[in-house]
Amino acid sequence: MNRSACLIFNPVAGQGDPEQELEVIRALLEPEFDLDIYLTTPEVDAGQLSQAAVERGVEAIIASGGDGTLSAAAMAIVGTDIPFGIISRGTANAFAAALRIPNTIDAACQIILQGETRCVDAAYCNGKPMVLLAGIGFEAETVEMADRDAKRRFGIMAYVLAGVQQLRNLQSFEVEIETEDKIVTTTASAITVANAAPPSSILAQGPAGIIYDDGLLDLTIVAPESKAGAIAAAFHLLQTASTSSAVDRDDIGYLRANRFKIKAEPPQKVVLDGEMIGTTPIEVHCVPAGLKIFVPFDQALSPAEKLEGLPNLTIEMKNSDKD
Repeated sequence: MNRSACLIFNPVAGQGDPEQELEVIRALLEPEFDLDIYLTTPEVDAGQLSQAAVERGVEAIIASGGDGTLSAAAMAIVGTDIPFGIISRGTANAFAAALRIPNTIDAACQIILQGETRCVDAAYCNGKPMVLLAGIGFEAETVEMADRDAKRRFGIMAYVLAGVQQLRNLQSFEVEIETEDKIVTTTASAITVANAAPPSSILAQGPAGIIYDDGLLDLTIVAPESKAGAIAAAFHLLQTASTSSAVDRDDIGYLRANRFKIKAEPPQKVVLDGEMIGTTPIEVHCVPAGLKIFVPFDQALSPAEKLEGLPNLTIEMKNSDKD
């Protein structure tokens, strides 16, 4: 008997023909799964469809769309034993890339059909689901500038073009970062808190090896003093990510923790898994091993912290006897 599965499909994701893509997915999966197929709409999102599927008692949930669709669908499954399948059809496809899931429909379906699962971390940011990352400052401004029309026309290059434009408006802000055991204050232009992130998400690559099943979140601080410094910092992050080595610049820092509270002055825009959600302050916490997912697995450990050299840096250690 075939397993029951809910397929959540976003028809406006990506640049392809959605009807044709859905037919390909059905042809590949229906021999092994009894598929319940639901399309997202402006009124009903992937999270609602996924929650309903959980309540119906399906044996697997599969989502096809961009990172926002995948994030919303995944979080209804956190804490359950329901495996989650990913078929990416978005612009960045960062979640699939972070988990080393192929970005073609055929190969992604083969991962699901193989049936191998791993438990990976999930997270919440201000009560909202997060499977990838939260970006504060420069990254949020860049994502906001790359609208849907630009992404349809240029694909991933829409983010690159928006980033180049945003460099003209590069601004620093004061930030306070609180973890379980310390409070860090510094000056930054971009803060990224990552649960999972591929090398292409360069502003998350301080430790250059985001570990998605260690029960911790990775925070990267980028604090260039000029536009030229920002370009140099971005190039350094790209280089270290490609070689899986940690950063070595005074204007880039990173640390790991299970939870972060972040305040910025002035308040900064925040992007969560590719979607704008408002402004700081934010609270982010990890849900260790919260999500069972069809995914190949291979991760290496990397250094836990580097803060030295950041501008206007202070670190206050918290008393472990207090809350």
